[in-house]
Amino acid sequence: MAENNTFYVTTAISYPNGRPHIGHAYEAISTDVIARFQRQMGRKVRFQTGTDEHGLKMARKAEEQGRTARELADEMSGHFNEMCDALNVSYDRFIRTVEDDHHRASQAIWQRMEAAGDLYLDRYEGWYSVRDEAYYDESELTEGEGGTKLSPQGTPVEWTVEESWFFRLSKYQDKLLELLKTPGFLEPASRRNEMIAFVEQGLRDLSVSRTSFDWGVKVPGSDDHVMYVWVDALTNYLTGLGFPDETDEMREYWPANLHIIGKDIVRFHTIYWPAFLMSADLPLPQKVFGHGFLLNRGQKESKSLGNVTDPLELADKFGVDTLRYFLMREVAFGQDGSYSPEAIVTRANAELANSFGNLAQRTLSMIAKNLDGVLENFEKAEADTILLGQVSDACKIELPKAFEDLAFSVGIEAWMRAVYACNQYVDEQAPWTLKKTDPERMKVVLQTLFVALRDLGIAIQPVVPEKAADLLGQLGTPEGERSYADLSDINWYKRLVESGFVVAKPTPVFPRIEMPEEVAV
Repeated sequence: MAENNTFYVTTAISYPNGRPHIGHAYEAISTDVIARFQRQMGRKVRFQTGTDEHGLKMARKAEEQGRTARELADEMSGHFNEMCDALNVSYDRFIRTVEDDHHRASQAIWQRMEAAGDLYLDRYEGWYSVRDEAYYDESELTEGEGGTKLSPQGTPVEWTVEESWFFRLSKYQDKLLELLKTPGFLEPASRRNEMIAFVEQGLRDLSVSRTSFDWGVKVPGSDDHVMYVWVDALTNYLTGLGFPDETDEMREYWPANLHIIGKDIVRFHTIYWPAFLMSADLPLPQKVFGHGFLLNRGQKESKSLGNVTDPLELADKFGVDTLRYFLMREVAFGQDGSYSPEAIVTRANAELANSFGNLAQRTLSMIAKNLDGVLENFEKAEADTILLGQVSDACKIELPKAFEDLAFSVGIEAWMRAVYACNQYVDEQAPWTLKKTDPERMKVVLQTLFVALRDLGIAIQPVVPEKAADLLGQLGTPEGERSYADLSDINWYKRLVESGFVVAKPTPVFPRIEMPEEVAV
């Protein structure tokens, strides 16, 4: 059982039949923010992401391109790994389902389900969506153009007939319903209600193997069968911890604290996955969170509309941390959100450049120029105490609570209110005037702002790790003193003064950005 001071968080593993799009980046970034936040809270974090490389969709795509499925998987998985690295995603393992340890883990969970009496051989006849890698009942389908049948996701389905192993999903209906009604297991509430309604309609046993292609994990004892891709894919969360061996990682980190997934795959993670685990007599994940879609100017991205965005191009144009900040600030996590180059530029300039970046730049510039960069211990006046109290509340209480609840935009909003309070304080105190009228008071004002900047820099690290590290470096904050616990250290400033640290002329943390010409409208 996972210990209280550990935290295991995963993304869904991405299906690499094409290059990564902005939705993949959004999930990777948001999960990275969670992982970084939990580390800063002092927890021992395990963060896993990767690629889901088996299944009919990959096999057909490779065939179309005249190469093997493995060749396609190797190339495309590389693009996803590159994306994670470029976006500063701090994963502990990037898993690939083609790896030997994953095949071993998938076969082990299969054997456990078989030993439980939950697998039987029969004939499958029904509708299957290759794009979703999912089976659908007739009642779930709609009619598309030319009489084609479509899945609930709007993808084409085809009639499939083949021998198949089946999993006794129906056996777990009552237990799954009880699980789904457990507070906190599935969020947000809209997803939970959808899944409860689905289970209440009655569950049918699930076809869990295929014989019409061979690109996948072999079924133990039935080499002409490969596992249904979702049996294999979901098992990745165990593979990364060393399952089926009783490893230290399994003891420390399982069950997972949190699976972050897109809302379109909630069924697989909250019905199929728990049922497989129940059958295999393994503990269930504590929480599954289904986030919304990221829309391009309000439209879902598609190749036919020509609006598919390469996230690395966005990061290159606007900066990695700027993109990370925008996505976490702009979109209420769990809901659909929209982005555009204009929105990124507007948000980044208003908040990161004009508000936070400018606050840091002018504060440190005035300290370097007017105090020769030298800090002293100082006595706070009432206005200073009020400001630092506002900043402390935002950084120590409001932002962490919101991030713990996965309400990132709410937490960043609280942080921004503290930034605005600092800028209002600067305007009211007018240190440029105090320089002439009351130089001692000017010192106190500038050093009060210095203290506030350190707290603001520590708090926002999970979202903008590189830029926050840059600022904290300019503030002389040691790398080992940047956790949320360090926000409660009352002696840090005294130690910094005694160390003889001198504030240098600052380099801008968040300069203003311009709309790139190629995306200007």
